[in-house]
Amino acid sequence: MSNTPLQASGRVGLFLTVFMTGSAVMVIELLGTRMIAPFYGASLYVWSSLISVTMIALAIGYFVGGKWADSAKRTGLSLIIALAAFLTLIIPWITRPVLLATDPLGLRAGAFVSALVLFLPSLTMLGMVGPFAIKLGTSRLEGVASSAGTLYAVSTLGSVVGTLVLGFFLFPLLGSREIFIGVGVILLILAVVVAFFEQQYLDSKAAILPAILIAVVGLSLVPKISDAGHVYDPTSKFEIKSEHESLYGWVRVIDHKTNDLRVLTSDASAIGAEGISTGENKLTYQNIVGLLPALAPNMHRALIVGLGAGKMVDVLRNKYGMEVDTLEIDPAVAQAATDYFGFKASGQNIIGDARYEIRHLKGPYDLIIHDCFTGGSEPAHLLTVETLNQLRGLLSEKGILALNFVAFYEGGHNASLAAVSKTLEQSFKHQQFFISELGEDFNDFIFLASMQSLDINASELTVEQKDWLIKRKLPLDNSKGVILTDNLNPLEHLQTAKSEHYRHVIVEAFGPQLLVR
Repeated sequence: MSNTPLQASGRVGLFLTVFMTGSAVMVIELLGTRMIAPFYGASLYVWSSLISVTMIALAIGYFVGGKWADSAKRTGLSLIIALAAFLTLIIPWITRPVLLATDPLGLRAGAFVSALVLFLPSLTMLGMVGPFAIKLGTSRLEGVASSAGTLYAVSTLGSVVGTLVLGFFLFPLLGSREIFIGVGVILLILAVVVAFFEQQYLDSKAAILPAILIAVVGLSLVPKISDAGHVYDPTSKFEIKSEHESLYGWVRVIDHKTNDLRVLTSDASAIGAEGISTGENKLTYQNIVGLLPALAPNMHRALIVGLGAGKMVDVLRNKYGMEVDTLEIDPAVAQAATDYFGFKASGQNIIGDARYEIRHLKGPYDLIIHDCFTGGSEPAHLLTVETLNQLRGLLSEKGILALNFVAFYEGGHNASLAAVSKTLEQSFKHQQFFISELGEDFNDFIFLASMQSLDINASELTVEQKDWLIKRKLPLDNSKGVILTDNLNPLEHLQTAKSEHYRHVIVEAFGPQLLVR
């Protein structure tokens, strides 16, 4: 085995190789969440699965790559990169069957096994690059630590650049499938270049053949992989009117003409619905919005955090003449609400993260509606004491905060409901609690919180409206509730059963085929 030191050009090429493969690792890991989230939701379980699988893959890659590098000659790097490229390229091709096959495993196991099958092979091969690069870059024992440190630093720098380029530039412009194909093709090209180097400088006549063969096969599959997405059953009762992959989710407008229903979804969550023929809101919990101004007369200004389909704006503007500001993190949701649900802003239409934007809003608001729900889960950071204090600071003296929350009732002893209620107590003096659908344990629940007492009977509600509210007003035991803070927030853990059940409801409603690309 030759231990001839690499020339300067060879070392530059080696640095470039580990830089590009390090970048590919992070791109694949981050893209993984976008491939799985439409089916399993953008929850902590999906992120935990992807991070765990990435760490497992790299650990295996480091170990196997080290063994291989020690037993082989100074060639084999091109084959490793070529295999990594091929395995990356086919990920979007096999995503649909893998997700459908893991569906019976449930939310947590399904997300983990899907991540394991889809991403472990390619990430393992990329993990093997490091040990081989160290072998190539080290000519004598006394320089091994410096060489290894430099190569891993360059690889990590590549991961940083890959993460920033993906998040800041690629995601807003391209879909996940297209990015996966791009990464695979770039790695194939890199493999061929490395194979030429191995043949020319490391005296390996056969090095280029496997790399070129894998590259040819991989490139021949690109058209098929590109066309593999968006495969829907033409006999399906659903029609996809619009779909757009944003930074925050897979946003779609789905029509069920038989039921005269149009639904707005983000990943595996339904966040808005209306009758196709009438345009009327079909989410029962939102009907309470039309009653809120009567609980505190002379409301003039409202803020809605979480736009959905924008139906609540219509009620407040058309029925009460209120000026309504909206705050939505996902521009794709706002666009879909405008194009397919007739949403028209009556105040500021703000696109941005709620925690950041709330700090820059100017009150007072007479009504704030907190309706953030996506990916089968609530963004827990928007339900902490710190967030609620910020919202309270935007309310007028008699202002009301209305908070929508999906959970099981469990006789009024549900831990997540108790946590939200207990947290609201830290910011507001008074609160009331309502259920959306009568007789159902799994439900949308509405918390009304204010610094002033809310009296249904003393309001300007009609008899029918009072009766509607009274029937839905329920007791809630929050004595064992955990106060949610930015420091301690176990909400997603408390909502595990809810997340799994909600996903089951969505799959049952739309079918698993409609939730994968």
